[in-house]
Amino acid sequence: MSLEQLNQADEAVAEFAETLRGTLLRPDDEGYDDARDVWNAMIDKHPALIAQCAGTADVISAVTFGREHDLPISVKGGGHNIAGRAVEDDALMIDLSPMNSVRVDPDAKTARVEPGVVLNELDHETQAFGLATPVGYNSTTGIAGLTLGGGWGWLSRKHGLTVDNLLSADVVTAEGELVRASEDENEDLFWGIRGGGGNFGIVTSFEFQLHEVGPEVLSGPIVHPFEDTASVLSEYREFVADAPEEAAVWFVIRHAPPMEVIPEEWHGEKVLILAAFYGGEMSEGEEVLQPLRDIGDPVADGVGPHPYAGWQQAFDGLAPAGNRNYWKSHNFEEMTDGMIETFVEFGETIPSELTEIACAQLGGAINERPVDATAYPHRDAQFVMNLHTQWEDPAQDEECMAWARRMHKAMAPHATGGVYANFVPEEVGDQQAAYRENYERLVEVKNEWDPENVFRLNHNVEPTQ
Repeated sequence: MSLEQLNQADEAVAEFAETLRGTLLRPDDEGYDDARDVWNAMIDKHPALIAQCAGTADVISAVTFGREHDLPISVKGGGHNIAGRAVEDDALMIDLSPMNSVRVDPDAKTARVEPGVVLNELDHETQAFGLATPVGYNSTTGIAGLTLGGGWGWLSRKHGLTVDNLLSADVVTAEGELVRASEDENEDLFWGIRGGGGNFGIVTSFEFQLHEVGPEVLSGPIVHPFEDTASVLSEYREFVADAPEEAAVWFVIRHAPPMEVIPEEWHGEKVLILAAFYGGEMSEGEEVLQPLRDIGDPVADGVGPHPYAGWQQAFDGLAPAGNRNYWKSHNFEEMTDGMIETFVEFGETIPSELTEIACAQLGGAINERPVDATAYPHRDAQFVMNLHTQWEDPAQDEECMAWARRMHKAMAPHATGGVYANFVPEEVGDQQAAYRENYERLVEVKNEWDPENVFRLNHNVEPTQ
């Protein structure tokens, strides 16, 4: 059904609205523009309808209505996806953001989490009991999209991916049925949702394993002048090669933001920031991180005890909603001299003050699982580079995207050929790079659970039928 036909079908839309405990929005309704808004300002699309779901029953009604009326279905959790897949022109958006409850069982060390939850909400609830599960590094990210793509963050070297800590999920299928997926129920579906994205259904509840973390952790930025990048990264490479799993040290090349820890005279100057984290005992962490802090001649060292939940939010201000964003990403098995040279080369030509070259240290517990344990296949990556190309003026679109593509191409000879699906900026990306050797099995799961490709507004796995 086209948008014009749908507008004429007032009775069907009114009946659909009556089935919802939540709210159904049309383009002329108050709140429509806010509801269709997503994190990346480059995305500006207009759904035919937005179903703001209050619970699982609403999700079932929305999937059923979308299928009956041949409407494309998009799904919004946190709306943080770089490609903006939560929203599509003339589609039915199933907005899960009102579904944001978290229920922690401190004795079992588990949490039951609805799909509209963002990471700071999850951390707020779990940290009340000194618990956490590995999630991403921007606390406004939605738990649903993060998890379905794999999910990694500061705790992942010790405790694995977000999906490695997923115990079960409730899923609304393309047929509008609610099923449970776990290691013992619908095992193929459970395998697929752990890294295969939103291809197989809409998750209305996640159950996570929690771990004792915090409430304080040793963490903080160490800031070096950009001209010292090559020498600092050479020593950084040696440090992380032997670092224990409790430690994770990422780095960023960018113009220094006006953070309190950075001297004012360095604000706006180009710098290399080492972001250091230790998730174990504080005294152990101080001993482990000291050699890192001894590298070079930093202009600032903010390493110290910080609330875990606060560290999770420490860099939110560097990637606020409403800016224009374009990302390009690679996975690496090692840090080579050629990579360091390229980091310096492209660091000199960063196209905007908001842009950063970011590189996360992975490995550890993530890579202890076999490639086929979950749909997420990148169990060989020790580092992930993500070019956070960010700007405000649309006139800079071509310049900024071209710079990111050039650096991505220059880094390709050093990379594994894989890419984290959550970092793919195009609506239609490279599925083989994202899913690698697990792709054919994902097609089999798609054939079983969504043979008509109802859930296709995602990093899509196409069924063979």
